[in-house]
Amino acid sequence: MSGHNKWSTIKRKKGATDAKRSKIFSKIIKEISIAVKEGGSDPVGNARLRLALNNARGSNMPKDNIQRALSKADKDSSALQEVTYEGYAPHGIAVFVECLTDNPQRSVSNIRSLFNKRGGSMGTNGSVAFMFGRKGIITVPKGNLNTEEFELEMIDAGIEDLEVQDDMFVITTAMEDFGAVQRKLEQMGLEAENAELQRIPHETKTISTEAAVKVLRLIEEFEEDEDVQNVYHNLEVTDEIMDAMP
Repeated sequence: MSGHNKWSTIKRKKGATDAKRSKIFSKIIKEISIAVKEGGSDPVGNARLRLALNNARGSNMPKDNIQRALSKADKDSSALQEVTYEGYAPHGIAVFVECLTDNPQRSVSNIRSLFNKRGGSMGTNGSVAFMFGRKGIITVPKGNLNTEEFELEMIDAGIEDLEVQDDMFVITTAMEDFGAVQRKLEQMGLEAENAELQRIPHETKTISTEAAVKVLRLIEEFEEDEDVQNVYHNLEVTDEIMDAMP
């Protein structure tokens, strides 16, 4: 588990330290919009919206921004669509891209262009999806929690894995246990910094540091696209690779 959890945490740290707050907020606003469209504006009866609002708070999105996003989503009838794209980065690294877009033609054109420009290739639906499984990944601030006691509580809740990384607990759950673990945290009075279903590679692939840096630059380019919500890959990310990133 450590490989994907580590990358999840790396992305969290980068998001907290670089100048990409607006991109993070934009993703959350889109998620709020489609959650309202699917299940209404009451978070009590809409699990997807409840999760989006929790992530908004965990990302320190101002309350006014959250309220505006809710109000707009309740009135807005524009058709955001969920679309996914699959392919290979250079050196055979599998890439799975999730988008929320009001213009799928724009999205597919942009994603295909990035694959081609960086020496990769875009595939058909299903071409790499089988290499990933869905897992719940939840990050919880460590604070003054006793690590052993917290781990025992989480094991009772049905988690698959728990790691302590810097000042955070990184929890992995099976997809079907994701909601139960979130409810357990709520019962304990704990608020996650982030909670989401991620696509976790069944196996990771090791390539040279120089090649890996090029792949991660492509991943970052995907993430910077306005329609992209999440990007998953099966590259084994080491400390050496992260140290080599510009």
